[in-house]
Amino acid sequence: MQRENKISEMSPIPSNILPVDAQSGNSAGSRESEPRADIVAFQDVAVQLGKRTIWRHATFQIAPGEFVAILGPNGAGKSTLLRLLLGLLRPSEGNVTVLGRAPRRGNAAIGYVPQRRLLDADLPVRGRDLVMLGLDGLRWGFSLPGTTRQKQARVAEVLEAVEATAYADRPIGQLSGGEQQRLYLAQALVGKPRLLLLDEPLASLDLRSQVGIAHLVARLAREQGFTVLLVTHDVNPVLPVVDRVLYVARGQVAIGALDEIITTQKLSSLYEAPVEVIRDSLGRVFVVGLEEMEGHPA
Repeated sequence: MQRENKISEMSPIPSNILPVDAQSGNSAGSRESEPRADIVAFQDVAVQLGKRTIWRHATFQIAPGEFVAILGPNGAGKSTLLRLLLGLLRPSEGNVTVLGRAPRRGNAAIGYVPQRRLLDADLPVRGRDLVMLGLDGLRWGFSLPGTTRQKQARVAEVLEAVEATAYADRPIGQLSGGEQQRLYLAQALVGKPRLLLLDEPLASLDLRSQVGIAHLVARLAREQGFTVLLVTHDVNPVLPVVDRVLYVARGQVAIGALDEIITTQKLSSLYEAPVEVIRDSLGRVFVVGLEEMEGHPA
């Protein structure tokens, strides 16, 4: 096989690549006041789409208050994991629990920000209206209780929390990518979820906006006590705030601290191919691998 070096920039890291088997334990992001019951638990889980097995033997737990980044190449099954938690997909083997129960559609205790959508600049929907949809339940098919005044007050509260009040009355299609992402975050948080799922929320944003969104999510998670699972291709923006990474590749799932997972030995084992991890003086990490690994998270 002919090799071609591909260099992707990452950031320092912590974790343990038990090819699928890792225990959670208390993390820096856990809140002592919360019960220790796991927010998410996978026990020997496999997922099959058609005749293709995405991954199997996945066993891990996510504790209350953790901020976990989900990494891996394109097509590895990162978004599939979120779909399992949302009750949109069933495992072909094993058992999944979220918030102590089997996953189900329309769980109001889960906030979800899907992959970013392109919006028409002439779309007349205001940012405030978009956030209100999180209470009116158009996404899930139900409406949360409360009077119109109460709902408006809650929308105003969450807009302030994500620092989007200044542009909340402008058409959302005319806002920048970072501004739109704050409004989508507000929509996911307006129902006061216990678990927040974010699918590529940093994609297509400039570096400053990526860092700003990552730190905003981490601050709100600490203040409001929810758990975060964030899918990303670039660990750098979330490096200062993430507790652990969940790495999905080649049919395997590994979880642990960043600097335990993103190493030459661990990634070579996971990919079953030579991979070299290089760190520079600024703490950044470069992953050098084979041509077929293009798309590896930076």
